[in-house]
Amino acid sequence: MNTLHRIDGRLHLEDVALDTLAERFGTPLYVYSRAALESAYRAYAEAFAATPHLICYAVKANSSLAILNLFARLGAGFDIVSGGELARVLAAGGDAGKVVFSGVGKTANEMRAALDAGILCFNLESESELHRLDRVAGDMGKVAPVSFRVNPDVDPKTHPYISTGLKENKFGVPIAEAPALYRLAASLPNLKVTGVDCHIGSQLTDLSPLADAADRVLDLVDTLAADGIALRHIDLGGGVGIRYRDETPPDLAAYGRVLAQKFAGRREKLLLEPGRSLVGNAGLLLTRVEYLKPGEDKNFAIVDAAMNDLMRPALYEAYHEIVAVGERTVPARRYDIVGPICETGDFLGFARDLAIEEGDLLALLSAGAYGMSMASNYNSRPRAAEILIDKNEIHLVRERETLDQLLAGERLVY
Repeated sequence: MNTLHRIDGRLHLEDVALDTLAERFGTPLYVYSRAALESAYRAYAEAFAATPHLICYAVKANSSLAILNLFARLGAGFDIVSGGELARVLAAGGDAGKVVFSGVGKTANEMRAALDAGILCFNLESESELHRLDRVAGDMGKVAPVSFRVNPDVDPKTHPYISTGLKENKFGVPIAEAPALYRLAASLPNLKVTGVDCHIGSQLTDLSPLADAADRVLDLVDTLAADGIALRHIDLGGGVGIRYRDETPPDLAAYGRVLAQKFAGRREKLLLEPGRSLVGNAGLLLTRVEYLKPGEDKNFAIVDAAMNDLMRPALYEAYHEIVAVGERTVPARRYDIVGPICETGDFLGFARDLAIEEGDLLALLSAGAYGMSMASNYNSRPRAAEILIDKNEIHLVRERETLDQLLAGERLVY
């Protein structure tokens, strides 16, 4: 995070000291940098400026209304995977005409809501979904714009849980079967074929799988054109990785040049669906050390954040850099950073060398993506508050959840 720095030993995000946020709002606490969010978006806009394009932010990465609103005002479209995400985009002022609806399990009610809103396109993922959407659109007297998410069977060289473009994954339709499905879609009265979609995985640090997938999709588009099915857009998904530890993320400008060459002379518009690469390194999770627990084999730093606040380490064994907010003169020791949840899998980091004492603050970096959006109430823990920093201005963009709110929807049975 290039907006994270120290002044007189105190860690700051933009112009705000993190310890002042903990004192005012408590911990755990998600903190985002507006400058980092805007810089990440503009990097995409500049990298792909040579190709007519639309950046559709992948809402699942972080669905906070303030962040959605910020991207909407920058001109973004949105990639959604549920009716709830559609409602969030609309509540945040997003343009429904720039929304693509992905996901393998769209319900009829979600389809109706998206048709009423007037979204840009449904990314279909099976023949069954194709027929359901045709029926739903027909019942509403509407024509649904559609594309197929095709599975190019490209190895993204990433974690298996976030690989989505191999033939054994649940996503998309085999690219070899796509021409027949497109012909079927074109024959149905309540559908209009408008594009093609592809997304091979997440946290990609190598451009070659992205370029390979693009070539396979472009070959499909040319095959469809020869069959008389002309597309308006080609959606190449997202998946560009970020630096968590020692990764070297792909060069966006180089990716932009690769696609500019491939799209030269083509009539189709390029759509991209970045998520993590827009928000991941724009946010952190602030937590306080409750206890230091030395042991024979390991030392534990028990903090007030937990796997319900940041699921990625427990789910993917993901690495997040952890830094002390203040500076101490005590000797550094090696700690496992763990939370209070009653699970052995409740860890945030292993074997970290930190000079800390009980009551100190830690910052878990690169938590802007899949932090709050994957947060839960496990162990009846209220979800944390969210703060957006704009230079020296502090905006509370989501209040801390209360226990009363957790209990509000439940009923006793007598």
